[in-house]
Amino acid sequence: MAGQVINGKEIVASIREEIKAEVSELTAAGCQPGLVVVIVGDDPASHVYVNAKEKACEQVGVHSEVHRLPADTTQEELVQLIHSLNQDTRIHGILVQSPLPAHINEEEVVDRITPEKDVDCFHPVNVGNLMIGKKVGMKPCTPAGVIEVLKRIGTEISGKHAVVVGRSNIVGKPMAMLLLQENATVSIVHSRTPDMTAITRQADILVVAVGKANLIGSNHVKPGAIVVDVGMNRVDGKLCGDVDFEAVKEVSSAITPVPGCVGPMTITMLLQNTVNAARLKSKAH
Repeated sequence: MAGQVINGKEIVASIREEIKAEVSELTAAGCQPGLVVVIVGDDPASHVYVNAKEKACEQVGVHSEVHRLPADTTQEELVQLIHSLNQDTRIHGILVQSPLPAHINEEEVVDRITPEKDVDCFHPVNVGNLMIGKKVGMKPCTPAGVIEVLKRIGTEISGKHAVVVGRSNIVGKPMAMLLLQENATVSIVHSRTPDMTAITRQADILVVAVGKANLIGSNHVKPGAIVVDVGMNRVDGKLCGDVDFEAVKEVSSAITPVPGCVGPMTITMLLQNTVNAARLKSKAH
């Protein structure tokens, strides 16, 4: 029997209603959450993401600004803009859209964002807080979205064996940390793992985040596992994930579709981080 296709749109709509209520409460108390996105250059996919973020902010009542900078913007100019945004009391979240042009040092740019406004959770301070399990502050958006999806469909994460495919700083590593915080037993597999299938087939929860279309087939999945596909690839003009959806759907107990689940959840968690930052700021005054 085919597994449940997780209704990402329903989960996203439900969480955004909750965020909208939080925003309304904070705004009424004189602290409207504010998010600014900085985009450098003309990467088409980046512009699509930024527009989606703008629309999401509008939907829940978050104050939104977008700084669209030309591709020849210098490192110094970008750092100067971040410095001014760090000082801006109307702004609670700053996000610099990746990828940046080759002449800009992305690491240095991220380091200049004050940790309290780093809604992507890329700053070393926030990464360190994640590592030691600190509950207050920012959570990495995509991994936090995955945890939220698992909880909303009633998954008991504690005690389960979770396998993460991929070890990126954006998804793989922080995903493993958040699963550990939920008391899962966590394995990470990657391109150098011999016999990856032997490990992925042990997973009660399988999270795939590599960026390689249809990497995971039904032979990689234990019958009854929950499969979360973080991948976003374009094949013959169509979006697809890292999981062979039709094949894996037949053996899993639940599976996320691509597109329509993890992507919108990432933006939703970005909104949540912005609201949390505004709440912490309002408590500090």
